[in-house]
Formats: sequence, C-alpha cells, structure tokens
Amino acid sequence: MTKELDPLSPEAPLLFLVGPLTGTSGPTTGRFVVCGKSPATNLWAESNVGGFWGPELRKTGYDGLWITGKAQSQVYLWIEDGRFEVRSAEKIWGQDIYAAQESIKAELGVKRARVMTIGQAGERGVLFSSIACDHGRMAGRTGLGAVMGAKNLKAVAVHGAGKIEVADLERYSLLRSEANRTLKQDNEARILHDLGTSGVANYAAYLGSMPAKYYRLGEFPAVDNVSGSMMAETVLKGFSACQGCVIACGRVVDLGDGAKRKGPEYETVAGFGPNLMIDDLNEVIRLGERCDQYGMDTISASNTIGLAFRLYEMGKVTKQDTGGIELTWGDPAAVRRLIDLTARREGIGEPLSRGARQFGAAFGAEDEAAQVNGLETAYHDPRGVSGMALSYATSPRGACHNQSDYFFVDFGHTNEALGIEYLDRHAQAEKSANVAKHQNWRAIFNAMVMCIFANVDPQMQADLVNAVCGYDWTIADMMKCGERGWNLKRAVNVRMGLTRANDKLPKAFLEPYNEGGAAGFVPDLPAMLDAYYEARGWDKETGKPTEEKLKEWGLDFVIGGW
Repeated sequence: MTKELDPLSPEAPLLFLVGPLTGTSGPTTGRFVVCGKSPATNLWAESNVGGFWGPELRKTGYDGLWITGKAQSQVYLWIEDGRFEVRSAEKIWGQDIYAAQESIKAELGVKRARVMTIGQAGERGVLFSSIACDHGRMAGRTGLGAVMGAKNLKAVAVHGAGKIEVADLERYSLLRSEANRTLKQDNEARILHDLGTSGVANYAAYLGSMPAKYYRLGEFPAVDNVSGSMMAETVLKGFSACQGCVIACGRVVDLGDGAKRKGPEYETVAGFGPNLMIDDLNEVIRLGERCDQYGMDTISASNTIGLAFRLYEMGKVTKQDTGGIELTWGDPAAVRRLIDLTARREGIGEPLSRGARQFGAAFGAEDEAAQVNGLETAYHDPRGVSGMALSYATSPRGACHNQSDYFFVDFGHTNEALGIEYLDRHAQAEKSANVAKHQNWRAIFNAMVMCIFANVDPQMQADLVNAVCGYDWTIADMMKCGERGWNLKRAVNVRMGLTRANDKLPKAFLEPYNEGGAAGFVPDLPAMLDAYYEARGWDKETGKPTEEKLKEWGLDFVIGGW
C-alpha cells in the first residue's frame, strides 16, 4: 500500500485473514480479521469479527483471501472445499445484510454455508460501512464495507468439510478443554454472559468514562434505563455465541412483537443512548438494528449523528441543512431519519456518510468532531480512564478501543505475568509504558485470533499457540511478536503520511467535565506521548520508530521505505 493508493480503487487490496487458532474451538477463537486501506482514514485498516465465517473459510482449505480488482457487474464469491466461483449478485444487490445472507444460502441450496456480506451502505460507499456475517457479527470499523462495495462485491459465501490441522492435536485438545472450563468460571466471562458488554454501563457512568450529549456531559442520570441489567430484566430472551465460544455475550431480545432481534452491545447502547440523550432501551435497540441492516458501524454512525445534533444546537447546522428535520436531543425519530438518509447518501445524509471529520469540516467545525485521524472515537472517555488517551491517539487505525481496551486496566484488570500493573485511572505519563505493553498484548490477540473478552492466562495462551503451531514460545516471545507487529503497522502508517502531529485527541477530551466521576480532569497528552515514544523507542520529534528499533525487530526492509 502507498500514500497515493485510492482505497476505493480497483487496485486497493481487501484481505480476509484467519489466525492459527481460528476455528480450533479454543477459548473464543471463532474469529478472523478483515484488512486493507481505510477510505475514512487513508491509513491501515483492520477490523476483527466473530461468528462462524472464519472457521468455515479454514475448512475450505484457505487461511486467507486477497482480493483486488473490480467486477464488471455486481457479484458474490462462492468458495466450497477449495473451489472458487463468481456468481451474479444483481438480484440481491440492495438487500440488507440479513436478507442477503438468506438469499445466497437459498440460491446455493447449502443451508450450512456462511455468508459475509455488505448492506446498502457498503454498496453506496458510506465511509463507515461494515461487513457482516451470521446474526449481526460485524467487521464494523474503518469502512471496509465501502472498499468491498467499490469492487462490486456483495458477499463472500463459504462452505467446507475439511479439517483444521494442528501440530499436536492430543495436547491441544487437553489444553483447549482446560482453558474453556476455566474461562466458563471466570467472573468477567460470567458477567458478559449474563449482562452482555452493556453490563459495564453503570460502572462506566459512575467513573465518568461513558460520555453523554456528544462527549459534553460527564453523567447520564437515566443510565439504568439503558443498561445491560435493564436489558436482562425486560427484553432479553436468549444468548448468541461465536463458534466454540463458552461466554456467549451476544444478546437475543424481543421487543414485544414476537420477533427475535440482536441485542446491542455497550458501544451501541452508549452511542444511541447517552450520546444522543435517548433513555428508552427499546428505541436504542431499534436504532442499532437499523444500522446493522444497512451495514453501518454503530460507533461511527452514532458519533457522526451526535456531531450533527451538537452543530445544530450551536447553530452551525440549520433546519434548511437537515431538510426540515429538527434535531432535538433525545428524539429517536430524528435519529432514525438521519440513519436512513446517511445509508442512502441523500440530503444531509451525504456529508454524514463521510464521517465526523469530514462532516464537521463541511460546516466549518472540524474541531468539534470526536475523532482521531478520521476514525470516530468509541465511548470510553479518557477523562474517566486516562489510559484511553494514548489508546486513541496512537492506535494504528484511528480512535480505536480494541487495539488496546486499556479502560479494563484502569478498571483494575491487571496482568502481572505481562508486567501490566494498576496505576490510578487518572495517572498520566507514568502509565505510558504500561499502555505500550497492553497494546503489544492485544496485537497478539488480534493475530491468534482470540476475542479480547477471553480472560485466559498468558501462559495458557502460549501453550495453546505452541500446541497448534509446533512452536516453543514463551510469554516473552509472544510479547516480542506483538511489539514487532505494532512497529510494523506504525511503519505502514508513516508510509501513508502519518507524523507525530497525527497523535492527538479531539478538542472535547481536552476540556474538563463539570459533573460526574471525571469532573475537572483532562489528560496531559503531550507528557504522556513523550513518555510513550521513549518506551516504544520512537523518535520524539517525528513519531517514527528509530532505525535501531526497526533493526531490533527484524524490520530492516522498512527503513527508507517512507
């Protein structure tokens, strides 16, 4: 990839990649990764997704797909036991992500086929469109759905009967069983099962790390109305899990009409709830579902729509701009109309479809956008959990909470085996090296691929990798591999034009809250960055990994390539 490469051009790559543990029924290993160049950030793009598609791809005999070019008409790929077929998608173009999956399975006559598809948002080039499989499992961030749509590729369907080989099956089977039994009894895993990821909403609100009113209020008094506990007590009817997962954090809900729906996770609850001042859980669920149907990332969609509400309140966006829609905080009907317009790229939906940074710029208010490098921030406010300041500012894909979900460490989830210790949730430069270690560890999770919700002992993870791959790795070896990967992604982004000036936070995060658990605090990002660069071995002036650091990790081929 180069700086000049247009992410939506035929030449741009789109990769579907599994890891060595994918599909092995190890702890939370039903996952895979979609990669490319982001049309939203023009940087490295990576989106980690669960479900059953990744394991099914491996059973066809492939560990990855590298797709370039553009079909002359709308198509989908069909891969069965190593056989590729390009089939017409003209009849399913325009269908939502759920209908498209069913249409393709019916056409193929293979009920057990797994389908990865875009919705109308990806077809129309919305810059935060996602790629979906199964019951709403989303490769949501960085806009790779738009890359797929630009190739006239509606979906990739897979079905395989092959076995996934491991180096030492007997040992791996024992380790896998032990790890899953332990994980099933883990306190965090049990909470995730019972309450879903939105079970953290109340505690996050208490700390001031769940923002409200587009990152302008430090508390949301009605948080109980949209929490995981409320969901469990009212509309929860079942659970869903990715392949082989013993946690089953997915929600299945019924809003009283008898239809079983996907329940929202924390980010969707926060984004369409407190962020937009909506305190009706049923409405939050419906708004998240609408985004899913279109194939739009709920974090970026709710963030960008939240910016529209803020700019409307400031008088920078007018009723004439919105086509007559009055943007009143807490009004789900207005949000629903903006979702529809965004997916169709109609009216104000056209600038909204380009994400918060470009939407803010279109109305002379780019600094009001809560984003880093073009990727909208998630709903873990660094004013409440300061480690997220570095997670957002230095993530290789923009304001990402999954390249390092350091808020868990700031909640008290340490890991002594990795040297990740607890520092006060408002500590600053002194935690920079800690954040770097956590990023390295998460880089390993994203390569194995293992869900970040799996609280598996590091030594057990090393043992699992060794049994699968025939390695003899230690925990230290895994951490070195994670650090190498982090440096390589940084080098890729430097080649795309990234400098130290890109490592920043949105204006809102540098203004203190007047209320809530984070009142009065803002992170000292410059000091944190200086300490971070030192811990990383990066040049403090440019933000580049030094030649010594690149040589240390066997990345000599990168030197001079930027």
